[in-house]
Amino acid sequence: MVRHITVEDYALYAIRFHLFITVILFLSREGYRQACMRVDIRRYDALNGEDVAKLMKITWWILPRGITFTLFACMYIFWSEGLSFSHPNAKAYLIIGFSCILELLAEPLYILSQNLHLLELRLIVETAATILRCLTTYILIVKETGMEKGLVFAFSQVAYGVCLFFGYWSYFLLFRVFKISTLFPFRVGNQMDDDGQLSSMCDLFNYQSIWKFFLQEGEKIILMFFDTPYNQAVYGLIDKFGSLVVRLVFLPFEESSYTTFARCASGQDPEGIRIRKLGSCLTEALKLILLIGLVVVAFGPNYSYSLFRLLYNREWSDGEAPAALQCYCLYVVALAMNGTSEAFLRSVATKEQLEQSNKSLVVFSCIHLVLNVFLVQSAGAVGLIVANSLNMILRIGYSVIFIKNYFRGSASFSLCSCLPSGWRALLFSFVTTLISERIFLDRENFLPTFLIHFSIGLTCFCISSFVIYRNERALINKIIRLRDHSD
Repeated sequence: MVRHITVEDYALYAIRFHLFITVILFLSREGYRQACMRVDIRRYDALNGEDVAKLMKITWWILPRGITFTLFACMYIFWSEGLSFSHPNAKAYLIIGFSCILELLAEPLYILSQNLHLLELRLIVETAATILRCLTTYILIVKETGMEKGLVFAFSQVAYGVCLFFGYWSYFLLFRVFKISTLFPFRVGNQMDDDGQLSSMCDLFNYQSIWKFFLQEGEKIILMFFDTPYNQAVYGLIDKFGSLVVRLVFLPFEESSYTTFARCASGQDPEGIRIRKLGSCLTEALKLILLIGLVVVAFGPNYSYSLFRLLYNREWSDGEAPAALQCYCLYVVALAMNGTSEAFLRSVATKEQLEQSNKSLVVFSCIHLVLNVFLVQSAGAVGLIVANSLNMILRIGYSVIFIKNYFRGSASFSLCSCLPSGWRALLFSFVTTLISERIFLDRENFLPTFLIHFSIGLTCFCISSFVIYRNERALINKIIRLRDHSD
């Protein structure tokens, strides 16, 4: 797709449209996701419907919040960019706003499915939605329909939202045992009270989501106001491309870990057993996610240029993009650690501890924005990734301090035990592929020399995979067995 659009069009898609979507979706639903996934609904106990109805009554508040944020976001965009309703970008923003409402209509059922650990449902629905969005974009751009690129991106987002909406609703209406009155607990005469504790927790997490938004998206806001369309496009491409592993692996794993930690923390086991279970779950989660991150670090930086050269033209491969992707590969390890460690903090922390965490997020947000402004002007897209990495290190440090205090006096968790076996093989692979790129890869005679470089990397990958499987066989087999995540 990138080959067929201009830098300005890609900057519009990757930065402005992304921020518009994120403002609506993240601020509308993130707080409810975090709070409602702390609820312990057992799959079979939930079939009586009462607990599910209470949960659904809370989650349906997401929709009016989403409509409100959509209206305000559209009004701000129209005012700040001076758009009229006839402008193609104005139509695109309105269409994207509609797609966000479709996603939010499916959000209560998404939260319910996560509570019931229906992870295969999410995998099927979101995979189908992503494929449909990609196909829509490909057909409308590559087939040269003549449609404005902003409208192409907007219609592809609608395709994604429609697939999510019909996917979740079709499943729960056709295959589940819940009554319509359970999914829509608003009938006249329904005297069921709201869950006050859950509502209070939603308010707390909604406040936290504001600061998390600035922490996660602050660099794009800075880019939009302070940098050129080219640097916006470079960072957008790196973010979309480099974060594939984040969206496809880390984010689902983080959310699944969150519900697992919350279930263990809210169980009826004695405190000692509960602490041991939490320690075991956290150790395995961090070890697995670190293993994936280290694989990315071992091979990603030394094949970044080759990847851009193969997929895109030399305008991208000979510019800043490969260096930015190299930095992003290192940033992935910080993302891996932060996501899982914060998931643990949010799942087991008390209300007072969460409030203290919110205060730390305020401080980190301010530091992050200052770093972004300073580094974007001195180092462009690479500077933003460095700022993000420093921000993640601060957040990881806070979470690690919380975790150490939580397991104080217990031998059920140790940070050293989270380092996966096979890291030496991955370090060897990194050094070997680095030397290979410097010695063999010739940019003027790319394809023949790339095949040599690729062969060396493939050999290192096979050796590392063998070593890792031999040393972490028990963990890998356990992950394979736990397809339904019922433990």
